[in-house]
Amino acid sequence: MKILVCLKQILDPEIPARDFRIDRENKVADPGAANQVTNIFCENALETALQFRDAAGGEISVVSFGPESAEDSLRKALAVKADQAYLVTHDAGARFDSAAVAQVLAATVRKVGEFDLIMVGREAGDWGAGQTGGLLAEELGMPCVSFVDQIEAGEGGTLRLRRQTEVGSDDVEANTPLVVTITNNDQNVPRIPKTRDIMMSSRKPLTTMSLADVGLDAAAIQSGTEVLDLFVPEKDTTCEFAEGESLDEKVTWFAEQLAEIIRAI
Repeated sequence: MKILVCLKQILDPEIPARDFRIDRENKVADPGAANQVTNIFCENALETALQFRDAAGGEISVVSFGPESAEDSLRKALAVKADQAYLVTHDAGARFDSAAVAQVLAATVRKVGEFDLIMVGREAGDWGAGQTGGLLAEELGMPCVSFVDQIEAGEGGTLRLRRQTEVGSDDVEANTPLVVTITNNDQNVPRIPKTRDIMMSSRKPLTTMSLADVGLDAAAIQSGTEVLDLFVPEKDTTCEFAEGESLDEKVTWFAEQLAEIIRAI
């Protein structure tokens, strides 16, 4: 079983609000405002792949489309024993929506080889669109099963999938090749690599490619959405102190102000 796990590097969602900044010109969150981390649902996908390999065997490759800093996410995957890693680079600060990312990932799959199972996090912690998995399946002409939290080997090369629903879960049997989007549960919490494996991961080969290397022209990549503006909302507030010498005068003043507001409504 050849498995490909797609990883996305994002701005740390735990960044304090006071440090969060917007690059309004490029309509993205300022990548220098905090550390870059691997999207948690992508880590859940990687852990699910590792558990499947532990139980049924196989080979795990990881891929990321992002700036050069995304190598950190791939190195972390290598530290938990992913077999191969691929990075398709773009300029830091550039924004590609789900449709564009799906095009790049599909082109990368065609470039590096065929896979039986492609795993994507259910959504990213930055834009939260949750569309890349389905669009990638469409680009590759594969079926897609969403919100999967457990995968087991079935009979005759099939896969048994458990997918979360609003009322519980569904058990799905599917043939490969297949795209799945992975959500979290108590069993696919990302494992912590050993210190030695972290050190060894820096020596493992990692293939870095440009958009041209996977047969794409950046200008020709089609986005399905356009961000017209991106900003942190600001709200002006004013404060008035109750007028009057005594408590009764202040209460009367407050009641009159409140009555004016109600009449305005």
